[in-house]
Amino acid sequence: MTAGTRSAARPVLAVDQGTSGTKALVLCPRRGVIGSGSAPVRPREGPGGLVEVDPAELYGSVVRAGRQALADAGEPVAAVGLANQGETVLAWDRPTGRPLTAALVWQDRRAASVCAELAPHGDALRRLTGLPLDPYFAAPKMTWLRRHLTREGTVTTSDVWLVHRLTGAYVTDAATAGRTQLLDLDRVAWSGTALGIFGLDGEDLPDIVDCDTPVGTTTAFGPELPLTGLLVDQQAALLAQRVTEPGTAKCTYGTGAFLLAQTGPLPRRGESGLVSCVAWRLSGETSYCLDGQVYTAASAVRWLTGLGIVSGAADLDPVGGSVPDSGGVTFLPALAGLAAPWWRGETRGSLTGLGLGTRPGHLVRALCEGLAAQVTALADAAARDLGRPLTVLRVDGGLTRSALLMQTQADLLQLPVEVSALPDVTALGIGAVARLGQEPGLTVDEAVPHWRPRTLYEPRIGADEAAERLAVFRAAVTAELERTERTERTEGTERTERTARERAPLPAIRPARTDTEGDTEAGTDTERVAGARPAGGAERTAGTDR
Repeated sequence: MTAGTRSAARPVLAVDQGTSGTKALVLCPRRGVIGSGSAPVRPREGPGGLVEVDPAELYGSVVRAGRQALADAGEPVAAVGLANQGETVLAWDRPTGRPLTAALVWQDRRAASVCAELAPHGDALRRLTGLPLDPYFAAPKMTWLRRHLTREGTVTTSDVWLVHRLTGAYVTDAATAGRTQLLDLDRVAWSGTALGIFGLDGEDLPDIVDCDTPVGTTTAFGPELPLTGLLVDQQAALLAQRVTEPGTAKCTYGTGAFLLAQTGPLPRRGESGLVSCVAWRLSGETSYCLDGQVYTAASAVRWLTGLGIVSGAADLDPVGGSVPDSGGVTFLPALAGLAAPWWRGETRGSLTGLGLGTRPGHLVRALCEGLAAQVTALADAAARDLGRPLTVLRVDGGLTRSALLMQTQADLLQLPVEVSALPDVTALGIGAVARLGQEPGLTVDEAVPHWRPRTLYEPRIGADEAAERLAVFRAAVTAELERTERTERTEGTERTERTARERAPLPAIRPARTDTEGDTEAGTDTERVAGARPAGGAERTAGTDR
């Protein structure tokens, strides 16, 4: 294909199916975004760590957003690309495509019991798959679903079901497969060992394809279109941010915050608590990355909104700007547990340093500081695993609109923070992959939009002050981890004692006394067994003895 032909290439439809909604863009190689659409998704939260969504809502949001974007653009497109949540799973009937369960969202923690049971295999799984044993990933959820919900149908990540509904194909891309904890990271193939550990060795798993592989056609959006791009959401953002060289990194601030650092053609299994995973596989060539997660970012802002502290993310700057600092308040926003580099999902958030003078602005600043401190911990871990410091952090996502959060991030990180000028970078990334699949011979550099920062935040405090503020946050993490461990020990002791009581033999039944065994002795024994009070002075004497 010549350069002239490429310049005349038609637009593509890029669909980003996310946690709280689906965004679709029509992307033209020359004119940029020429159409957009969106549709909400409303996960349901419940006790025991439940976070799930109706699969029909996922699919419906994809179709509605895609059709809106095409209508907005008002011109034909050449292909479709689909980005997905990564670790969300469901069971479904393959012949009909009918869902058999709700979709367990990546935040769902009900598989914690599976992870506890399989803990002896944790090191082996990490060496094999690059992932720590945690209910965040797909395989523990798949095992939990099989044990508690249904043995029928097939159980897969949500992208497999969506692609099947769209095209009839039964596939997943290499990067999404890497989020299951069932992928041999070095071979980029399903691992029989991992499947056996999770008790999933009888499952019918989808074929693993390159991210830029045409997998079929769909008429869900109107005209028949080829589906030529598949990629997990954070890796799509990594590509759109042009983080393609080892040592560069990006962070997306969405429902959670996700920092990814490129490592090149070989996986790097570090010791700092980050995940090693597939970034993408394009035209048979695999790139890898390090990945760190903060479970609650925008979801922590929604939590503050629910308390009436702010009315939404747009309030972070005006409310936080009403005070000069956090007023001594420290917020550990681990509202769904701590992910990398600690991997303590059972840990909960904490607010300390509250006083009668604490105002909403102090809480907002403390939240921004807590989020930025967690991302800084991820960046430091990436630098240790890479063997060299990061030089800049490229960021995207809705919360990057907050100057307060971004300046706090630059201050604690002690690095420049570059906010992307391009909105919806996940959709831009999957659009680039769709173009690669639709135009053979196109290079990554040609397919990915030109990147530039909208805003650059430089540190405004010195390294010593940043270290002091980070030390306060680390102390809060340490205190919460210690509290969690004490609780676990106490609960473990109580479970052991309860089990012992339940399993203890019943006391032998004492033979009844006969009258010939002595009236006085029998009377006294009867009173003790029945709990009757001795009369008069005997009660007072007993009280004195105590």
